[in-house]
Amino acid sequence: MKFSLTSIEKAVFVIGLMLCIIPQSVMAQSEKPKNLLLYDTQPYHFGFILGYNQMSYAMNFYDNYQLTGHNATEYPSTADTYYTSGATYYVRSITPVSQPGFTVGVVGNLRLGKYFDLRLIPSLSFGTRTISYQFYKEAAAGIALVGSPYYEKKKDIFSTFVEFPLQVKYKSKRYNNFAAYVIAGGNFKIDLASQKKSQVDITNAQGEQITVTDNIRVNRTDLAAEVGAGVDFYTGYFKFGIEAKMSFGLFNILDSQNLIYDSSIKNIHNRTFQISLTFE
Repeated sequence: MKFSLTSIEKAVFVIGLMLCIIPQSVMAQSEKPKNLLLYDTQPYHFGFILGYNQMSYAMNFYDNYQLTGHNATEYPSTADTYYTSGATYYVRSITPVSQPGFTVGVVGNLRLGKYFDLRLIPSLSFGTRTISYQFYKEAAAGIALVGSPYYEKKKDIFSTFVEFPLQVKYKSKRYNNFAAYVIAGGNFKIDLASQKKSQVDITNAQGEQITVTDNIRVNRTDLAAEVGAGVDFYTGYFKFGIEAKMSFGLFNILDSQNLIYDSSIKNIHNRTFQISLTFE
């Protein structure tokens, strides 16, 4: 299994930083009057969320995929400068790279008890995943190879997720105008843009113009498990929160087209790191 832990490390760092800031915030508030005294007794309340996210993939590969040759029919873009009819292509490495994106959503909070809330946060998340490939091209006998046989290509997968996170929030006892909390739950996602820009027009062997898939394709729907932590600050007019969370896709979303881009991959899972500001 090969995937980057960068997003997970960032989440751990941000949550750890929050835990370091909490004691200082508590000490700074020791003599302050409480704002919004009856806020936490309300049965429900609403708000909105603004977030920064980094989307990536976790991938599993077939054993010894670097030794598997791919013929030109698995390399769909005949207009690509690296395309050579009759050549054999090898995938040397596949590396998913996270890219920045953003999230907007509406918060619906239902009070379950003194320290527990149930939260539904319908959201729109926009982001891009980049997959970096290292290829090796071996020309057929009698065909001259132009340029280096080693080259790199990057493929972008654009996503616009409609998300429905349902979370249980466990919050600490409020100290003046401050409280910390942790969250856990699930998130059903529908990707409205995952299959866009995955096709190109090419000329086939008969000289006809046809449209083919020239990228990894992923399924539109996914279910993710989510965990995170945050801090709430009670102002004079609303509650302001800062939150960090990780989202782990549970389903294999690979829609294999038996192309050079996906035939080395067993499965793909969504990974998302997100920092959010909440206004409730």
